[in-house]
Formats: sequence, C-alpha cells, structure tokens
Amino acid sequence: MTYSCDLVLPCRDEALALPELLSRVPDLFSVIVVDNGSRDNTAGVARSLGATVVVEPTPGYGAAVQAGVNAATADLVAVIDGDGTLDPVDLLPLVTAVAAGSCTLAVGRRRPTRAGLVPLSARLGNVAVTGWLRHQGIAVHDIAPARVCRRSNLLALDVLDRRFGYPVELLIKAARAGWDVCEYDVSYGPRAAGTRSKVSGSLRGSVLAAADFVRVLS
Repeated sequence: MTYSCDLVLPCRDEALALPELLSRVPDLFSVIVVDNGSRDNTAGVARSLGATVVVEPTPGYGAAVQAGVNAATADLVAVIDGDGTLDPVDLLPLVTAVAAGSCTLAVGRRRPTRAGLVPLSARLGNVAVTGWLRHQGIAVHDIAPARVCRRSNLLALDVLDRRFGYPVELLIKAARAGWDVCEYDVSYGPRAAGTRSKVSGSLRGSVLAAADFVRVLS
C-alpha cells in the first residue's frame, strides 16, 4: 500500500545540508522546508530543489515545526531536522506504522553511526529527560528527533511550546491523551560540513535547551 506524507524540515542556516538531505528523501514525501531566520540561502536552495518553503520569522524550534504542520496538507506528517544528521529513509517504517494504525505516534531513537557524534552534555541531558518521561509512563529512550503522526491528531493535541521544549511537550501530551507511541531506531550521522548545531554547537544553545526542557517538565 502507498501512503502520502508531508515531511517538515525546520531549518536555520542549513543551505549546505539541504542538497544531500533532499536527495535522500523517498518519493512518497512532499518536503516542506521552514526557514526560521536563516542568514544564508536556505530558502533559495530549498526552492531550487523542489521543496515548498515556509518562512517563519518567530525564532524557535517549536515555532518552525508548527509553521510546517500548519502548511502541510497530507494526512500524515513527518518531522526531522534539516541538518542532515538523520536519514529520511529511516522514516518509512514510522509512516507505515501510523498509516496502518499500529500506533498513533511513531518516534525515532537515535543510533549514532560512529563514536563521538553526540557531545557528553547532550547525552546526559537526554538520559535525564527520557528517564523522567519513562518514570511518568512514557516509554521512550530519546526525545523524538524523528516523528510521524496524523496531522489532524497533532493539531488537536495543541502543543504550545515554540522553542526547544516542543518535542518533550508533545510526548507528555501524547501520553496524557492516551496515544499509542512506538519507538524505532534511526541512524544518526554527522552534521553536514559547514553547519553547526543550534543546541550543542554553542554554550548558549545548550543552556537554552536545558532551560526549555526544565520548563516543560515542571
């Protein structure tokens, strides 16, 4: 059976990552690139490669994701970062699971393709957050870096965070809503050359992300 799905890529300064990333996107996906304040040619590169471009001036990961979800038209919506660390091919089992009704929300669990890709601070933060989530009955081991669900369900869930806390709030609200959540391994590779992480790439980004997680969890 064939499914259609919109793939939302929140992006800020990812012009160098997009050519390789979009070349790996399976045909069933229609790509929506959300340009969230880029200072490079992210929007131009995305358009040249056939992606729909949405400009979201409000800074923040959650703001970018929400803009992409609002712009989506397919029944199913997938989300991954636009930095090239995740392979969109790995989304196929997640799409199949949601389309078949095996779960309401399918999420990815990052499996690094080599040592040293994830900084120690990020690993420790992820362990702390997912440990808290599992204590609350949300059986995940990562903070949903890749995810697929029905667009109507996601809009009804009404995730409000517009910063780094978005995926954590999503998981909490999904559990409270009684969603079936399934987790799949997804490969996690190096970022595209010339790009930098908005979280672990700077002390400021790491501090802001940690503060957002604490705020959502409290």
